[in-house]
Amino acid sequence: MKTTCIAFALFATAISAHAQELPTTGTLDSRLGKLEVERGFPSQDTVKKLYDAIDFQRACQTYLWALPYTSMGEWQREQRETFDAGNLDFVDYIDYKDKLGLLTANATTPYSMAFPNIEKTGPIVVEVPAGAMAGGILDFWERPLTDVGQTGPEKGAGAKFLILGPNDKEIVPAPEGYYVFRSQTNNVWVAMRGLDSDLNKARALCEKLTIYPYSERENPTHSEHIRPEGRPWTGEQPRGIKYWEMLAKLVNEEPPIERDRIMLATLVPLGIQKGKAFQPDARLKEILIDAANVGELMARCNGYAKRFPGSKVWPDKKWEYSLFLKAVNQEVPNYTELDERASWLYEAVGVSEGMMGKIHGAGQVYLESQKDANGEWLDGGKNYTLHVPADVPVKQFWSFTVYDNESRCLIDSGSYPDRSSRNDIVTNNDGTVDLYFGPEPPAGKPEKNWIKTLPGKGWFTYFRLYAPTEPYFDKSWVLPDIKVMK
Repeated sequence: MKTTCIAFALFATAISAHAQELPTTGTLDSRLGKLEVERGFPSQDTVKKLYDAIDFQRACQTYLWALPYTSMGEWQREQRETFDAGNLDFVDYIDYKDKLGLLTANATTPYSMAFPNIEKTGPIVVEVPAGAMAGGILDFWERPLTDVGQTGPEKGAGAKFLILGPNDKEIVPAPEGYYVFRSQTNNVWVAMRGLDSDLNKARALCEKLTIYPYSERENPTHSEHIRPEGRPWTGEQPRGIKYWEMLAKLVNEEPPIERDRIMLATLVPLGIQKGKAFQPDARLKEILIDAANVGELMARCNGYAKRFPGSKVWPDKKWEYSLFLKAVNQEVPNYTELDERASWLYEAVGVSEGMMGKIHGAGQVYLESQKDANGEWLDGGKNYTLHVPADVPVKQFWSFTVYDNESRCLIDSGSYPDRSSRNDIVTNNDGTVDLYFGPEPPAGKPEKNWIKTLPGKGWFTYFRLYAPTEPYFDKSWVLPDIKVMK
């Protein structure tokens, strides 16, 4: 008993040595360094240190919160300024070079994107042709108003979607022949991909997409479709002070959403407030630039080193569910999925029901890996292989894509960054496929199955299943880990 008492006393002494109480007068050792207290008041030096810390901490957290918002804003800016696309125009990203600025693009299918601002036009009509297409119409928090195409209400039969802005009046009676939805943001994103295996047919279908004001429905003008045509661009979130400039712009353009009011309050001391110009002084600018860098590293931790329970696809493998939201509106009963949203929307863009990987025989699954079979980060200077088992459970096709871990865009190695079942790749006699990755093609292996990586750079991958079937859902089909080649 005496030994137990002595041990407890030593334990309590050790705890009290580290868990220092806040003094009335004196110094507190903290994660922020030494904090001085004078008769219960923080010293003037401590006041400055704590306000700097408050602003820095708030900026780091609002960085993560605003990732989907700033991603949309930056891509909209690129389409307007780099490609000269009008408010109701589409930019078509057809080949992989067009998509080099697009976060975790699929290199196989063409995309068509538009970013209309409804406040400038009043309600808009998005007209979608019949055919093999999939996508959605989303607000600027990347929450879908509706799926469109094969997983939409029209099931690929073609339709007109009437989109009301947050301040538009209801149209009564509801117009016939339209699917009607309301956005909580003035800016919306229309995102489509062509799924036909014939690229020319897929592209032709994308070019039939059009947007026009509902007020001009009797005599609408067809949207222009523009190609990047080699112009460099990026859809990733801005860096440094430009991140905060973009966020300030969007805060001014959009009405506040009830769920975000506390986060908007944390922005006020950072100089970002609706109705006011963003003009940070030298102190605040330094803090915000630092927070943008730290916030991005936090985002990489959150995405590449996920700590969400259940994020692994198979318990003994490194493959993860990259899109780990439980619902497309980013909400669960007791909270908004902040970290899950930030994980996906740092790496990627958009959410739709079809992208959630829950529909048998339609939509997509995104399986992510950043590590090899030994748990080490994937290294662009090393050679790796992946053995893809036979009978991949898809109705459409599968693909493996290599991404730059800093830009989250297709790796820009000068060669094609993707291999899929729609490519001319070498298949083994038993139906399996061996893929290879590294800075040089491996000796004695088919170069058709090799993707070039860059020494000195890390990379990650999405293995996509288009129209997944039952062996994926019941986990009877298992994808092995990526292995270092000996």
